[in-house]
Amino acid sequence: MTAKPLKDVTVLEMGTFITGPAAGMILADLGADVIKIEQPGTGDPFRSFKGELYSPHFQTYNRNKRSVTIDPKNAQDLAVLDKLVAKADVFIQNFRPGVADRLNVDAARLQGINPRLIYASISGFGSEGPERNRPAFDTVAQAASGFLRLLVNPEHPRVVGPAIADAMTGFYAAIGVLAALHEREATGKGRVVETSMFEAMCHFNLDDFTHLLSADQVMGPYSRPHVSQSYVFQCADGEWIALHMSSPPKFWENLATAVGQPDMLALPAFESREARIAHYEDVVAFLAPIFAQQPRAHWAAELTRLEVPNSPVYTSAEVLASEQAQHLGIEVSDPAGPKGEFRTIRFPVSFDGERMDKVTAPPLLGTHDEEIRRAIGS
Repeated sequence: MTAKPLKDVTVLEMGTFITGPAAGMILADLGADVIKIEQPGTGDPFRSFKGELYSPHFQTYNRNKRSVTIDPKNAQDLAVLDKLVAKADVFIQNFRPGVADRLNVDAARLQGINPRLIYASISGFGSEGPERNRPAFDTVAQAASGFLRLLVNPEHPRVVGPAIADAMTGFYAAIGVLAALHEREATGKGRVVETSMFEAMCHFNLDDFTHLLSADQVMGPYSRPHVSQSYVFQCADGEWIALHMSSPPKFWENLATAVGQPDMLALPAFESREARIAHYEDVVAFLAPIFAQQPRAHWAAELTRLEVPNSPVYTSAEVLASEQAQHLGIEVSDPAGPKGEFRTIRFPVSFDGERMDKVTAPPLLGTHDEEIRRAIGS
């Protein structure tokens, strides 16, 4: 059995790329009927990949949805959209400010059709202010919010990692929608739920701002790893292992045993938590050659046996092959996907022990045109 707490909620998602589709995906994962409204012929630009319209990027954020093609600039299509709006609970868009008005899908007009509609608007820098019209992409939002500098290695400056700002903004928008749905149970009225990539990433970067505002400390890329005593070491086989030592002395005592250096905690760089923070690079210099002497499997087994917080730095394939991932059913699939079996990662929340262990592959463009239009008599 698969829990579907939002099974009675209908969502219209006119989202492209990541932020809007990520919000829609969260609601779809929770059981909502998410109808993805796409431009005829091309659809979500994220679809495009090697001459086809089913890219891995698109698949990431568009599972569990239905696709209908509608051009809101076309009067007949707009009438179809209005019929959908009249019965929907949520509308999601992530256009730049002003675009929704030009497409006749602004909040005032749609909520005029359906006052119960929750209208979620996602932008780059907000709907007002001097930077409202700035184009925003993931790296821009990370940099503008102060978050990117915490990821960039000053000695080898490169943008690294996945599209954190895009995904997190969509997730924040979904949280706002859920709150508005709850409130509507009491008021009977919809809300305009707004967020931006800039605002979302400022909040996601909360620890950085809290240190500034409460202690006048400006954090850097090494601030948290130093304080949390987090490390990565390369092992003899070229693989990497991560340690998060935190503050309990027993972790360090057990680490000393694991690496065969029972006296290392008497060294000046190791003698206290404060010393280890102040001499972080000395700690790394001492331990790195030791970890380089044995393969990763040896260290993982020994550190785990001694209850030292650690994990191999896994690839995605290694994660899925791990016993824990297999026990928890992290990978789910739709054998009947339009391009063959669709494999993905399930939603991480369970309800009364029920996991979201069923998934529907992302739709081909316009797959549900006839079905959806027929349902509303168009």
